[in-house]
Amino acid sequence: MQLNVRAFLGASALALGLLPMQLARAETPVSVKLEVNFLLGFIEGSECAFYRNGTWHDSKAAQAHIRDKYKYLAAGNLIHSTEEFIDKAASQSSLTGQAYQVKCNGGAAMESKQWLRSELARMRQDRGS
Repeated sequence: MQLNVRAFLGASALALGLLPMQLARAETPVSVKLEVNFLLGFIEGSECAFYRNGTWHDSKAAQAHIRDKYKYLAAGNLIHSTEEFIDKAASQSSLTGQAYQVKCNGGAAMESKQWLRSELARMRQDRGS
């Protein structure tokens, strides 16, 4: 019985030692959430085609995929800025590392990272921040 108590106390001490690390995890800032939601709306409303892992997708499917990646990363406390959202969720495949492409109105394809960073800069300029 004493061995089980020691194991319990050891595990409890370990759990308590890790507790401050979990409490220190900051949630994604509200300003970042607002900008990310703006960009997700921009993607969905763009009616552009998105190239991911060898296949073109419409803007609604692209937005859903990127939104799901964002939710996963945000839940793991991995998104702290809108630029991180673009880099980690909206720029390349997590599986292949291949850059996402976007093509609008029959124009040339470009990397989604560049496209979204340009839109973020425009939005911030219009907002005056």
